[in-house]
Amino acid sequence: MSLMSDLYLFNSLTRKKEIFVPINPPGVGMYSCGPTVYLFSHIGHMRRYVGDDILKRVLLLNGYKVKHVMNITDVGHLTSDADSGEDKIEKRAKETGKSAWDIAKFFESQFFVSTDALNIIRPEIICRATDHIKEQIDMIRQIEARGFSYKTDDGIYFDTSKLPSYGRLTRGKEGIKAGVRIDVSGKKNPTDFALWKFSPKNSKRQMEWESPWGMGFPGWHIECSAMSTKYLGETFDIHTGGIDHIPIHHTNEIAQSEGASGKAPVRFWLHHEFLQVNGQKMAKSLGNVYTVDDLKQKGFDPLALRYLFLTAHYRDPLNFSWESLTSASMALTKLRDYFISFKDGHRTTLSSEKGQKIEHFEEAFRKAIGDDLNTPRALAVLWEGLKSNIPSEDKYDMALSFDEVLGLGLNKISQVKLIIPEEINKLVVQRESLRKEGRFEDADEIRKTIEKLGFEIKDTPDGTITNTKKS
Repeated sequence: MSLMSDLYLFNSLTRKKEIFVPINPPGVGMYSCGPTVYLFSHIGHMRRYVGDDILKRVLLLNGYKVKHVMNITDVGHLTSDADSGEDKIEKRAKETGKSAWDIAKFFESQFFVSTDALNIIRPEIICRATDHIKEQIDMIRQIEARGFSYKTDDGIYFDTSKLPSYGRLTRGKEGIKAGVRIDVSGKKNPTDFALWKFSPKNSKRQMEWESPWGMGFPGWHIECSAMSTKYLGETFDIHTGGIDHIPIHHTNEIAQSEGASGKAPVRFWLHHEFLQVNGQKMAKSLGNVYTVDDLKQKGFDPLALRYLFLTAHYRDPLNFSWESLTSASMALTKLRDYFISFKDGHRTTLSSEKGQKIEHFEEAFRKAIGDDLNTPRALAVLWEGLKSNIPSEDKYDMALSFDEVLGLGLNKISQVKLIIPEEINKLVVQRESLRKEGRFEDADEIRKTIEKLGFEIKDTPDGTITNTKKS
């Protein structure tokens, strides 16, 4: 299915839905804030990356050439123990006796194992902060040359008072949080933030670099500005992240990018809501932080989690529970059963009425997904189409085309050929006749015969589905 329809996206910068038009069509520059690789990525993180994947799939189907860039923060944020010079990766390395580089590499690998399991298309460019120290230093020098920075005893800071537009992502400075991760003494303004941190004496940091200002390491925000500029230019189309990025990271990212170039860096800012667990915030202290691997160990297909994510709009809160995941798993299994059962349906002459229905479903799907990526509505359209009276093979084709957006992996089972022998089909018809006559015991005997021949049948509100018997 080629979407080729208007795409409306909610822009966090303007607080409204806007029709998406790229700066330089058909190219689209898209940047996603990637993981900080010091711990396992959990399912809350994965919700956002599935959302980004839906957006990318829609853009691709609309004929755009997407250049998707994602950073890997492999030099961590400072802990509350700022004087030690330890960041989260350095601290983790110290705890485990491994190098900071090995820690970052290990958790980066785990991140991509999780995204692959969720059928997320990898970005075209994956860039690590530690591979782009020069670019970050160069951008800080640009900011310095334009008069937006100052030096303190512990680093180079951005002076937010020098930028009149600072805080417009949060509608003013009252919505911005001061940097609470580090000691704010010596800063001119509470909202000022570090561009470069000096390595404390005797800190024994593993990750530190020479700079025009002394030995140190980059601040939290500068990597995204430097790398997005390098790969996508000073102004690009779309930047995504979680809602927690709005008051600090993305606000400061905008500031330093504008401080360096004098231009607004991004046209559309998209932010994803949190995933809750049993109605609570996900937190290690509550013991409710789960990874994709945790789900697999409990016997769940990771794509059941993707299905669960699609049942809520990306800007709405979503609650995870084992019960909700079980329901999503059952729905995904039913979808796959329908899909396979439709593959070998006999193509019939398509009436004008049924042809109009197919067009209706396709148009409804396009409108749903084009309305700020409304996946719950798109899923509903898919199910409505599957339960309609259009021919089976058309249902199969429709589900396969819709899944180019939904990404539930139906294409990976599309080559499975379900062959139902004629004698089995006759037994199924005979059983149905007996059930209609109320002869349920006789019908059950036929069911047992069918099972002995290696097939199983499922009675659904939409009819009987025949499948190969599962071992």
